[in-house]
Amino acid sequence: MGILAGQYFDARCRPQSGCADDPDATQKSVRSLGIWVWLAVFTAITSPVDADTYRIATFAAPLSRDGPGLLLRDIKRDEDPQIDATRSIIAAISPDIIVLTDFDYDLDGVALAAFAASFDPHYPHHFALQPNAGLATGLDLDGNGRLGDARDAHGYGRFAGDGGMAVLSRYPIDPSQVTDLSRLLWKDLPGATLPQTADGPFPSAAAQQVLRLSSTGHWIVPVILPDGPPLALLAFSATPPVFDGPEDMNGLRNRDELRMWEVVLDGGFGPPPGSFVIAGNANLDPDDGQGLSDAMARFLQNPKLQDPLPSQDTADWPEDGPGNLRVSYVLPSVDWTVTDAGVVWPAPDDPMRALVGDDGLAAGPHHLVWVDISR
Repeated sequence: MGILAGQYFDARCRPQSGCADDPDATQKSVRSLGIWVWLAVFTAITSPVDADTYRIATFAAPLSRDGPGLLLRDIKRDEDPQIDATRSIIAAISPDIIVLTDFDYDLDGVALAAFAASFDPHYPHHFALQPNAGLATGLDLDGNGRLGDARDAHGYGRFAGDGGMAVLSRYPIDPSQVTDLSRLLWKDLPGATLPQTADGPFPSAAAQQVLRLSSTGHWIVPVILPDGPPLALLAFSATPPVFDGPEDMNGLRNRDELRMWEVVLDGGFGPPPGSFVIAGNANLDPDDGQGLSDAMARFLQNPKLQDPLPSQDTADWPEDGPGNLRVSYVLPSVDWTVTDAGVVWPAPDDPMRALVGDDGLAAGPHHLVWVDISR
């Protein structure tokens, strides 16, 4: 069940170098919508879900605004069409747990609480940490001679908390047991490949001594389930592997942000998680588009996880640019039984089309990805 269809340009640009459409971005062929017909959305909405079945989702919906406090303003006004569309899509699919990968962070979580309460039934449990996006490094990372620009932060951000992550859950979250790997320096990741030019480390040796790997965050969030051990939710949102130069800074960083989970699953940061689900925006397609796609293809073959939606696009960008790509993922560990999965991408003649608008972009170019799992 679910809905599909298929295009790569982040709705909000979060690179370290450059921030314009990349004219050389590899285009992806349009995949036939016909192969997705079997993912009928009405099954997703009307099928009963057993008590021991859990729906996990991720959505890179555009819930970021131009300055701090503006997202809360727009949520409270209840007049923003993007927020309305995002809320409607989430409500229709009704995930038990969802990772939002473009949600502005505020210290007291007021915007997140307001958004969680806007659902009926509401999401009683929610979680967020300050992201690296917009967190100042004190260095001139983009080389323009100024400090404090969006590209001078640990992750692209116009203000602290710009485009962070958030988790909504119908089940309790244990914040005391959360593992936050977001402060790990890029240079300290085992096997890291840092950018180099003929002049040496890029953007500078000083920058590589302080730059964190996570452009947004890497969290391991325990969710308490009623029928067994907690689910370890591995949430992340990686930088787009574009908007850089020949040093391939963003491409290398994007790959290492994915590799962070390989290290975690191999026990490189302590005991590996047991029953887990990796959810978020990897900003990397295993077959097409820019970026080091081989890393994604290899990751999806990891024997510790399963891929319920192989080869299914999750983002819809113009065909004269990157095209349709698969960038968002929900990947359960092998001990879970996958009972269903889908991507919310209704065909033009589907009654559900109203949720995403006539152009399919009412909630931005990314589409919600969901997977049903049971023990």
